[in-house]
Amino acid sequence: MELGLLYEIEAPKPWAGDHPWGQRVAERTAYKNCIEQIALADKKGFHTAWLVEHHFREGRSHMPCNDVVLGALSQITEQIRLGFGVALMPHEFIHPARVAEKVATVDVLSRGRVEWGMGRSTPMEQIAFGVDVPNSKKKMLAACRSVVGMWEQEYYEEHSEYLEFPARMVTPKPYQFPHPPCWMAASSEETIRMAGANGLGLLCFSIMQPLDKLAQLIRIYREEQLAAKPVSSIHTNKVGVYTLVHCAESRSKFPTNRLWESMWWWYTSVAEFSLKWELAHLPLEMQEKAFPLLKKQADGDFDIEAFDREDMVIIGTPEECLQKFLKYEEAGVDQVLCYVNWGYLPQDAVMECITLLGDYVIPELKRMGASRTARGLERSITLQAAE
Repeated sequence: MELGLLYEIEAPKPWAGDHPWGQRVAERTAYKNCIEQIALADKKGFHTAWLVEHHFREGRSHMPCNDVVLGALSQITEQIRLGFGVALMPHEFIHPARVAEKVATVDVLSRGRVEWGMGRSTPMEQIAFGVDVPNSKKKMLAACRSVVGMWEQEYYEEHSEYLEFPARMVTPKPYQFPHPPCWMAASSEETIRMAGANGLGLLCFSIMQPLDKLAQLIRIYREEQLAAKPVSSIHTNKVGVYTLVHCAESRSKFPTNRLWESMWWWYTSVAEFSLKWELAHLPLEMQEKAFPLLKKQADGDFDIEAFDREDMVIIGTPEECLQKFLKYEEAGVDQVLCYVNWGYLPQDAVMECITLLGDYVIPELKRMGASRTARGLERSITLQAAE
């Protein structure tokens, strides 16, 4: 199992000052810190840095232009892969040709280190861009096919239900041939099945659900993969799961690192955001089911340490974190996307977390994986000799 990173570029409120300077100073600091963290992670052996695309999510995510940040990272990193986590694909967000251009450009600049994730966002962003929500899943897959065609064909032309596009040479073509691996963000069982059936890698989360439930969803995804008809030219059958991660030499550092305070902020702010912007746009049945849980969470009416006990987050010493990562591996996860920069964690604590994971946890995961591979080869050779 691999360790990656996920970044949203948080700028938690309250900001130190009124408009216009409070927000600007917070954003400048957030971008500087996150770039430094990913540069360190590149040296410490992390597999992929996934960067989101979100719009208008004040405090929660201040990164609408992940292609620009990934392009910058391509010039200061050497090994770490660079993930669009995700590119918003329904046509109202952006023309497929622009997606093809942006992703391919980062792939060229990074000399073939791009992972391309796709998604369709949530009502708050969809409404602002005028997205056709009922057809957004169909449009996402249709746009994916268009992008792949633009990469693979010298000149691409399309006259379809969702796109009228004259014959044009879309440039540049990706560095990777035929194109970067493709993933889909999914949280519901329906969308998880869609990712598997279309031969796309799965990006999902454990932050809000116990590992046993996550394992069930991964099994559903693998079942769909058995008869997959890949929507792109690369069949990807991998699961990436993101969760809050904090590794420290000792749990005694948690108060100084503002860990519990940061976790409170994360969970309550997610609930507050959902109540304010998302709930009214869900079907009535889903509203009635979600409201009591979101209201309790927004009010702080929950046991924060339960998320640690149930392994929905990964916090602790290097050895404790290793044992939790192994549980994710048992659940079928191929890559944990470590969300290390969240809430009010100070920069030195996040840098220490990345260092500890890189120096102790990643080598141990690799050693265990190599041992399992060796044992598997040994069993295979033994069986062949017996035959």
